[in-house]
Amino acid sequence: MYTLNLDIAQFLKEHWQQKPVVIKGAFPDFEDPISADELAGLACEEEITSRIVVTQKDNWEVIQGPFEDYDSYGETHWQLLVQAVNHWYPDSQPLVEAFRFLPDWRFDDLMVSFATPSGGVGPHVDNYDVFIIQGEGERRWTVGANTPQQRRGGNPNSPLVEDFEPIIDVVLEKGDVLYIPPGYPHCGETLTLALSYSIGYRAPSQQELASEVADYLLDNNLGQQRFTSASEPANPGVISQDHQLGIMSLLSQLAQDPTSYQVVLGKLLSQNRFELDICEGEEAYNADDLQDAFEQGAGVNRIGGLKVLRLENDTQSRLFINGEIYELPNTPEAVLIQLSDHVSFDSDSAMALCEHAEVQALLLQLINQGLYYLSDDQA
Repeated sequence: MYTLNLDIAQFLKEHWQQKPVVIKGAFPDFEDPISADELAGLACEEEITSRIVVTQKDNWEVIQGPFEDYDSYGETHWQLLVQAVNHWYPDSQPLVEAFRFLPDWRFDDLMVSFATPSGGVGPHVDNYDVFIIQGEGERRWTVGANTPQQRRGGNPNSPLVEDFEPIIDVVLEKGDVLYIPPGYPHCGETLTLALSYSIGYRAPSQQELASEVADYLLDNNLGQQRFTSASEPANPGVISQDHQLGIMSLLSQLAQDPTSYQVVLGKLLSQNRFELDICEGEEAYNADDLQDAFEQGAGVNRIGGLKVLRLENDTQSRLFINGEIYELPNTPEAVLIQLSDHVSFDSDSAMALCEHAEVQALLLQLINQGLYYLSDDQA
């Protein structure tokens, strides 16, 4: 449904995580997967992250959702933003699929915004990659160079930066895409009532990695090795260079041991920042129920946003799903690839997968946990 008009190999070589680019007509005949009214309905829900940004003179006010009424905001100078729409609105998934030439572990969420004329969030810098897809309406975007930016008003805690000299100044129309790597300041201004879609890609920070490693070591009572030395410094009050490097090498040893870091990475990178739309049924399915459903033509789908990941050269046969480990010691690698690469299976594919007893038990578990669901839709 959404075919991206893009030379992917060239984009990855010349632009990905390097420099911004405008792709005019990236989605020919683009159709908005969600309407403004449907987006406003999602923003009514307590469990969905949403906010309204009101543009004021030289300032922007942020109001956190949920929202029940929008009349007080008027007809201009405000924007509604709803995070993780792909978790809650299945019709948005095909748009996400168009960008799966990038790995799932990087994918953060699909944010959708509805903006009135002169609405925007102000000049800012993101620490993640983003594709901005223009739906209905028009928005003007400016992007600056990747240089140190001054926080607005000299406030180090401000999410905004001072105005910048643009290296890109463009009006996006329906089906256009703007790609912005981390570190490039940018600002959007709405010209007409507009729907925009932001597909974000995020990598873990050193803080996140260190925290996950520490939790893993503590939970499993690992990391007991201590520093030993072959020589001591002449001065008692100094930490010698050899000792500094030797102590820090304890951490680098963990980073070189797959049995330590693979679990950490699998659990960390399969988690979501935003709440998932868990769809547990009223009664648990058993193996016979599953077989009957497939024989009647049902398929099986992941819920929106769920990450099912495998590690290349993993020391064990397993999948990482939503921060948890699912051991599959007797499942062929080709089947693990199917499970991690495909978000849905038609009835025939699902029955073939269930010929593997471990996979049948896994699908049953995931369906009963509300992470997968049965569907009449064909994959």
